Amino acid sequence: MQQPVEGVWLVVMGVSGCGKSSLGQAVASELRLPLIEGDDFHPEANIRKMQSGTPLTDADREGWLARLGQELAAHRTGAVLTCSALKRAYRDRLRSAVPALRFVFMQIDRDEALARVQARSAVHIFPASLVDSQFQTLESPEGEPGVLTLPATAPLSESAAQVRRWVAGAPPCRAV
Repeated sequence: MQQPVEGVWLVVMGVSGCGKSSLGQAVASELRLPLIEGDDFHPEANIRKMQSGTPLTDADREGWLARLGQELAAHRTGAVLTCSALKRAYRDRLRSAVPALRFVFMQIDRDEALARVQARSAVHIFPASLVDSQFQTLESPEGEPGVLTLPATAPLSESAAQVRRWVAGAPPCRAV
């Protein structure tokens, strides 16, 4: 059995519908690290707001991001967090909790994200009507240190393997 990878903290990030939860789960399993599902930490007021079709504000996200930073820091040997982390200020807030934090940016276009959110069969806190607001809020992390950008349309196994190679220090392969 493979040993857990220690000293690795990752955030799998991007807009709703990009596959954060699926890739986060795959990477956490492959690296044998705990998974922190960011949506599980939204306060009830945020959930009600999103379910009603109202985008969250920076103020709405403040306490949520603080809590996620605490959760990451509490996992002293590493963890994988799924979190939209749409703005640089949000990412910097998380980095302040764990300076070694790295981000995997699941890049997707608006039409694909919308189609995926609309196709969700399970009840989700995030309605399709909010996808556009995510793209309006998104500040691409490309060019920031410690960021790997992956196409959200790549096969899950391929993306997880790229993250594993990146974490191990090998240059990532470009997805086709």
